[in-house]
Amino acid sequence: MSKRAGGRWLAAALAVSAVLTSGCVASVDAGELPGVYRNEATGAEIVLGSDGTFSATDVSMDGVSDPVDFSGEWDFLDDQASSDFIYLSIEDGGLGRTGGVQLYTSGPEKVYFNSDPDGPPTLELTRTAAQ
Repeated sequence: MSKRAGGRWLAAALAVSAVLTSGCVASVDAGELPGVYRNEATGAEIVLGSDGTFSATDVSMDGVSDPVDFSGEWDFLDDQASSDFIYLSIEDGGLGRTGGVQLYTSGPEKVYFNSDPDGPPTLELTRTAAQ
């Protein structure tokens, strides 16, 4: 193999390695998730309790519907093949017939709703200090 071909191979291997590494996102630890998440622009807030309960205030998951309040229990699902998410099991018909929704994680500091899997997040919430 010539030096030129070896250099090309090395450059290609490094490029593939960089692409694969950039696609990896650090796993989220469920123990880090409890807290208050807020969207300052809309006033939406989700509180994930350390006891597995949650409350949501002024949340419009699709960015179009009127904001609603709901509560229930949450469970973190670490999906190795896809995106990690928090499943919000909604109590007492808080969203009509909807029994639960997925709240996706983007690290322990940010969560978001995404009503269109091919589109951008419809509501992002960032961890804040409880008030």
